[in-house]
Amino acid sequence: MNVAASLSRNTLQGLQVLIVEDETLVAMLIEDYLRELGCEVALSASRVAKAMKSIETCRIDAAVLDVNVAGDSISELVETLQKRGIPFILASGYGARGVGSRWPGSLVLQKPFSEADLGAALLASVRNGARV
Repeated sequence: MNVAASLSRNTLQGLQVLIVEDETLVAMLIEDYLRELGCEVALSASRVAKAMKSIETCRIDAAVLDVNVAGDSISELVETLQKRGIPFILASGYGARGVGSRWPGSLVLQKPFSEADLGAALLASVRNGARV
């Protein structure tokens, strides 16, 4: 393992991450990536409403959000995360084009992404204003 990978794992160790993804296999892959990075899955939600409830009941240090969750808008979820100072990453099959100007300055991962891509994005989001 190289030094950068080791540093990432140590920095992300124990990070409680919310996943909001409506495609089961994609959610499972993200869960596996997070565990490999030393993170813990706070909750994996396939619907925005369930994710909103989890913010009230679970410790969440960061979030990975699909931009299109079963046709529902994630705007309220993004606003709530921003108000609470919880960093998040947006995931879209269209990359930044899929996000447009809705959430300027947000980190966007284009699907499909690798474990290394996710780790780098999480590390950047945590360093740019996280509460860990």
